[in-house]
Parts: sequence; C-alpha cells; structure tokens
Amino acid sequence: MKMTGLPGRDLRVLDPVLSYPSTILGRDRAIVVRLQGVKAIITATEVLVPDHEDVVLASFLVDLRARLSHPDAAPSTNPATDRGNGMEQRDQGNVPPALSIVGTTKIPPFEFKVLEVCLEHACKSLESQTRSLEKEAYPALDKLGSKVSTLNLDHVRNLKSRMVDLSGRVQKVRDELEHLLDDDMDMSEMYLTRKLSFQGLSGSLSRADSNKYASVDHDDDREEEGHDDETESGRESSIYVKPDIEELEMLLEAYFVQIDGTLNTLYHIREYADDTEDYINIMLDEKQNQLLQMGVMLTTATVVVTAGIVVVSLFGMNIHIDLMKDPETPEMARISNMHFWETTLGTVAACITVYLLAIYAGKKSKILQ
Repeated sequence: MKMTGLPGRDLRVLDPVLSYPSTILGRDRAIVVRLQGVKAIITATEVLVPDHEDVVLASFLVDLRARLSHPDAAPSTNPATDRGNGMEQRDQGNVPPALSIVGTTKIPPFEFKVLEVCLEHACKSLESQTRSLEKEAYPALDKLGSKVSTLNLDHVRNLKSRMVDLSGRVQKVRDELEHLLDDDMDMSEMYLTRKLSFQGLSGSLSRADSNKYASVDHDDDREEEGHDDETESGRESSIYVKPDIEELEMLLEAYFVQIDGTLNTLYHIREYADDTEDYINIMLDEKQNQLLQMGVMLTTATVVVTAGIVVVSLFGMNIHIDLMKDPETPEMARISNMHFWETTLGTVAACITVYLLAIYAGKKSKILQ
C-alpha cells in the first residue's frame, strides 16, 4: 500500500475470495486491473501480479514477459522477480521517461504496454469462449428445430445458460471500457509515467528557483517579485495541464471495438435461439391444434354412434312386434331377415350421413381445417 498508494478498498478488488466484476481503476500512482481472471497492479515502473503461479494466468504471464522483454519496452528492463504474498513484478527502470522515441516511432509508456497485454488477454479469452459457444449452439439449435426431444432441450438449455453468463461478462468489460472512454479525467489519471516525469521536473524547477532567489539582493527581489510570480505561475500551469489522452483513447477504442464485436456475436446467437424457440412454439401450437381437431372429430363420432345405439336399444325393448315373432315358414324367415338387415344398414347409413354432415359443417364454419 505504501509503494502504490492504493487504499484498502481498491486492493479488495484483487481478492480471489470476493467476487468482483471486471474493473479498471486509475489512481494517483497505480492502475488496478481485474479483467477475466487477470489481476494486476500497474505502476510507472513495475507490474504486480497476485497469484502468478495460477495455471489460468500462464498464457498471460508468457505474453507479459514477451512484451516487456522487447527492446522497445525500456532501455533497462529487469527480469521477473518474486515479491512477498505471491506478487510478480516487472521493473522498467528507476526514472522512466514520459515518452520514449526510437527514430520516428513513439514508444508507449510502461503502464500502457502492461494494460494492453491485460486487455488483449481478456478480449482473446472472451472471444475464444464465444467461438466455442457459437460452434456448439448453431448445430444444437438446428437439431432441436428438426426434432424436439428431452435430450436436445436439455443441451440447448445448458448452452443458453452459458450464453447468458458469457454475455454478462462481455457486457461488463464493454461497459468498463465505455466508461473510461467517456471520462477524460479517469484516462488522464492513468498516465503514470507522465505524472512521474512532471513531478521530477517540478522538483528541479523549485530547486533552481530557490538558488536563484538566494543569490540576488533584497531590493532586486522586491522589484522583480511580480515578474517572478507570473513566471512561476506560468510554469505551474504548463506543468499541471491535463495530459494528452489521445494515445490511451486509441488503445481503449481498439479493444472496445473488439469486445463490441464479441458482444454482437453473442447477440446474434441469442437472436437465433429466440427464433428457434418461436419456431418450436409454432410447431407445438400446430400439434395442439391437430389434437384439438381430432378431439372434435372423435366427439362428433361418439355422438353419432350414440344415436345408433338409441335405435338398437329401441329394438331391444321387451315388446311384441311382427319383426320379433318367430317365423313359421321359410318365406316368413326370409322376409324377417331382410327386414333386420334393412333396419341395421339403414341405421348405420344414417349415422355415417349425420357424421359427414357434422364434419362438413365444421369445415365450412372454419372450426375444423
């Protein structure tokens, strides 16, 4: 805390026990970064990485070492050393310049190099997870659209849960970058190397002014007091002007566009999932309508058959009619059988006719299709 000047609440952002969203905090002497498992404290001369032995951070540390060991990183870049409490540090030099220039190429400050590695690792991680989800989501949704089953529904449900979680993390990174881009003061606070150089320049000017005032006479001091005050105020105003944030703004905008593209990919996946869900609901509604139509047809058939049963019941009553008498001669038996079949076939034909008329009336009234 003494080295970085960070309060305790900023250090709690890096606590692995606590669940904090993606955050980038610019302070007076340090930048606190927590992006997708990447946790770091960046100063003007070094970077501190908690839990640097974690397997998840292996690729991040490899990229960080490669970037800082580049000749353009600093003229005196020291190798990695371990500091207490699992902190890994990188040293850029004792007094870093505000902006190094090699030939005609401007070299970004140390803190921006580290911040770029953090943003790059976070964006690549989210993009990789999005690609993996995209490769699984589209075939699963197509399979569900062709065949609705419990297995396919469970698979799509798991994919949708992953998509919601991933979308929330991507959205948080995007919101954090957007917040920084909208606030110029927050971006100016992240120019640690420039502020350190300004502090050294301010101290040098103060010492030079004190030596100058000690060597002149008291009368000369009184005559030139007004002029010196104006000069000193002009120097202070030139020292404490808001630094140019164009360099950091371009860096953040590049990764903002990348993370916005990842969010758009997730948005398209969600739209495709919603379209598939709507299509399945339409299919289920159609099946339900077919079942309802079948129920109507079966109910109509039941009513018609019930009418035939009424006719049979009438003939089954214990009454004496000529049709129920036992035939005395073969001729009478033949006539009795003919009457039986006429009555039976007539009842069946009447039931079928009534059923067809009911179906025709239902289709004509558009109750049935």
